[in-house]
Amino acid sequence: MAINKTNIMSKTIKILGTGCPKCQTMTSLVKDVVTENNIDATIEKVEDIMEIMKFNVMTTPALVIDDVITIKGRIPSKDEVLKLLN
Repeated sequence: MAINKTNIMSKTIKILGTGCPKCQTMTSLVKDVVTENNIDATIEKVEDIMEIMKFNVMTTPALVIDDVITIKGRIPSKDEVLKLLN
């Protein structure tokens, strides 16, 4: 049985935000990019302010990929998200 490389490369994506419109927009944008490009990823929405503070993020929304903060305080383009995930 062949090992599928994408399973090994599974990404953990966290979207930090309290549920504001910008946070919701980022969440749906990231989900779209993951779905459209068949990316193996787990998407987690983090709305608890204490959890967000653990990342030392003061402006939301923030995008965390594999525990690295990649974007904060703005909504990225789909292309930007795709580049960060590749």
